[in-house]
Amino acid sequence: MNLKIAILPGDGIGPEIIEQAMKTVQAVAKKYNHQLEYDYALTGATAIDKVGEPYPEETHQLCMNSDAVLFGAIGDPKFDNNPKATVRPEQGLLAMRKKLGLYANIRPVETFESLLHKSPLRRELVEGANFVCIRELTGGIYFGEKGRKDNGNTAFDTNTYTRAEIERILKLAYEFAAQRRKKLTVVDKANVLETSRLWREIAQEMAPNYPDIQTEYMFVDNAAMQIIQWPKNFDVMVTENMFGDILTDEASVITGSLGLLPSASIGIHTSVFEPIHGSYPQAAGKNIANPVATILSAAMMFEYAFNLPLEGKIIRNAVNASLEKGIVTEDISKEKPYKTSEVGDWIAAWIEEN
Repeated sequence: MNLKIAILPGDGIGPEIIEQAMKTVQAVAKKYNHQLEYDYALTGATAIDKVGEPYPEETHQLCMNSDAVLFGAIGDPKFDNNPKATVRPEQGLLAMRKKLGLYANIRPVETFESLLHKSPLRRELVEGANFVCIRELTGGIYFGEKGRKDNGNTAFDTNTYTRAEIERILKLAYEFAAQRRKKLTVVDKANVLETSRLWREIAQEMAPNYPDIQTEYMFVDNAAMQIIQWPKNFDVMVTENMFGDILTDEASVITGSLGLLPSASIGIHTSVFEPIHGSYPQAAGKNIANPVATILSAAMMFEYAFNLPLEGKIIRNAVNASLEKGIVTEDISKEKPYKTSEVGDWIAAWIEEN
């Protein structure tokens, strides 16, 4: 099979972790006789520095003409520390999501048996935790009208959702729940927000169409608490953009490291696969960043973009083997840490040999 991939390393540790993921992708392609075709493009702060904008048209065209996008991370302290900057790396990420129609972010949260002791939560709480967060990605407060008034002393960000946006993300969430344990949790703030009341109203309209799926409704503050108290109670969670952004980062602590969780952003055009963590600029160039989330994002790419479950599975098996053997970076093991490149080499070699 011919696999055409756009590679967007981005900023900070992005190039290093993408390099390890590509070692894995190349090992899988060789093992299963796939033909790889890939090209690199600029995005984020790197793109601003070189061409003046965070998501250049050339990058967008490469994404549109590819079967999948493997993406690293966006962000740079020089922009984070300058609230008056008019062009920001994160604008590139939002533009990519909007232009590619990436309305759904899929974030699986799953614990690893060999790393349960690394979770800040008690073993009995997290052992066996396995749920999926589905976050609406192109609506809500991040894309609503925003600005300043009163000579800049009053700021506003508008949270707006349409029925069509809510219906399509709920439909996807129900489809995921149907393939799993048949439970869907709709997270909102319907006691306060009008947008959340629309979310709940539409969910209540749709629920009877899925009689075999248990639909429950939960306020976002309660969900934030229950993710930590009873993570095994969740199967599929669906929510709006900002709530999903916060809850999925919170859920990452269950596994013990932010560097372990992948994600897929899917929608109308080319899907994007990326780790859930940021650019971690403090580690850039030091060869210490955890590449596992990016490697698992490549596994999701094989599964979702190419419908190649065996290829995804062998990557997951290789990652599990590396964790069990202690081939991990310093965020997981301070006693005997491996370098980013060493973890990538080991996982790629395991795939070749098994």
